[in-house]
Amino acid sequence: QGESAPSTGQLQFLRTIPGVSSIYHKQLQRQVRRATVAEVSPECILGEPLSDPFVVRENGIRFELSFREGYSIGLFLDQRDNRRRLLVNHVAAGFPAFEEPVAGKEVLNTFAYTCGFSVCAARAGARTTSLDLSKKYLDWGKRNFRLNRIEPDNHEFIFGDALNWMTRWNRKKRLFDVVLLDPPTFSQSKESGIFRVEKDYGRLVRTALGVLRPGGVLFASTNAATLEPAEFVARVDDAVNRTGRKALQRFYAPQPPDFPINRAEPGYLKTLWLRVR
Repeated sequence: QGESAPSTGQLQFLRTIPGVSSIYHKQLQRQVRRATVAEVSPECILGEPLSDPFVVRENGIRFELSFREGYSIGLFLDQRDNRRRLLVNHVAAGFPAFEEPVAGKEVLNTFAYTCGFSVCAARAGARTTSLDLSKKYLDWGKRNFRLNRIEPDNHEFIFGDALNWMTRWNRKKRLFDVVLLDPPTFSQSKESGIFRVEKDYGRLVRTALGVLRPGGVLFASTNAATLEPAEFVARVDDAVNRTGRKALQRFYAPQPPDFPINRAEPGYLKTLWLRVR
């Protein structure tokens, strides 16, 4: 991925990599909403184009990807380590994602996209509820479940607005053992109107805590580059405090090292795991 295609010298080097049959380049677009699907879709620059969709393996889990979908190819690779934390039930030393036994634990995956987090939680033994504003992506998520021999009918897939559904569940006293928050920086729905991470993340956390079981785990994440890590953590902490609850354990994780940080491109991904009393 880059702002310009690889040079001739770079292509010559890529040809020498053993086992590589196809290489794609994805143009980095600053204004994704203004770009066409073709402009943000990866382009085959070396070797034979892949059949589409195709399947990849991450930490032993299979996911369907497509290079014909534009910017969103089906999996956000920068969340790989966080998906693994659910998969192996290990957030950090002495901090499991689920208290044992995992079987029967309930996971709410809001803004679920193609349900990558849900698949990993289900493989760990939990029952998942995947919530998203796109029926297409939820259907994609069901295919990801089947790719891993997990029956999607044993899990819940809900088309709708995250804030609206969590508010309804709060009134009905429905609780989850793990709640996952990884919203887009901007979204809009009929029920909740416009959502902007910079303005509304605290409200999202407070609403999520209304459906989080005491002693449960909240995963809060954002890729809003304009929100500094310290400010993001402060907003999450403030939301927890405002609900009268307390974080018993915490683990902060930045973006993984294969998404390098430099002066021109400072770190954008911020993720915080909290066990909340």
